[in-house]
Amino acid sequence: MKDKIELKPMTVAKLKVVRKADFGVFLDAGTGKTDDDILLHKNQQTAEVKIGDIVEVFLYLNPQKRLTASMRVPKMKVGQIARLKVINVSDDGAFLEVGAERGIFMPFAEMIGRPKVGDVVWAKLYTDKSGRLATSMKVSDEIRRASKPAENVKIGDRVTGAIYNITESGAFLFSNERYIVFIDQKEIPRFLKVGEILDARVTFVRDDGRLDASLKETKELAINSDAEKIFKFMQEHGGKISLHDKSEPDEIYAVFKISKAAFKRACGHLLKEQLIEKVDNGFKIVG
Repeated sequence: MKDKIELKPMTVAKLKVVRKADFGVFLDAGTGKTDDDILLHKNQQTAEVKIGDIVEVFLYLNPQKRLTASMRVPKMKVGQIARLKVINVSDDGAFLEVGAERGIFMPFAEMIGRPKVGDVVWAKLYTDKSGRLATSMKVSDEIRRASKPAENVKIGDRVTGAIYNITESGAFLFSNERYIVFIDQKEIPRFLKVGEILDARVTFVRDDGRLDASLKETKELAINSDAEKIFKFMQEHGGKISLHDKSEPDEIYAVFKISKAAFKRACGHLLKEQLIEKVDNGFKIVG
């Protein structure tokens, strides 16, 4: 009698086709019992198979909790990373699309943040302690190995990529060119989430070829943007604002979501362009 081979769901195995039926073929489970043979339904076959063939299959549990096979195996190998779509979220974690018959589980402990269905995140495929396939968003080491030093990049250039990690100090982006880009927390003007694709402005090129970048506009562009925001607000509120140089920073931020210094620069720009003028309790549009 053959030694029993332990086959588990959420794994990939190479098994022999031992018999055929109208609805598919059966694969040898290695137990010596035909009742244990694993069904490879014709709907789960991606190529013609015949008795005696050795086929690589993805194993999973069908609705009846019976081990079932599919020739749709993961499109990535264990240890590889890719941008994967979140297809389901449960009380225990999430499931990512890897091209197999079923999504591959990602436990909460392997998440960065809390991705939602539809999000696309950098993740790796690995084998957990039970021998089953699983996914993880903790890919910093893998991205470090896959990255390359930035070439012919200068301050002010733009880089585009997806965020793969967020820490207290800032966010890490893996660019389309495979550059590692760090965005300091003070250069992030809004909430970010892992997996988000960003376009950032290079602010520093490090000796090791990594980049620092910012999501904020340059001061000149920011002035124009803030000035437009303030002027539009005044147009929509009777041509006036009751904020001024002596207003509290919190009051200014509550209305415009900018710092007091940025507010003063923007108002200075509008005054210089003679679009607004000072009044006792703030500013008003000229004319």
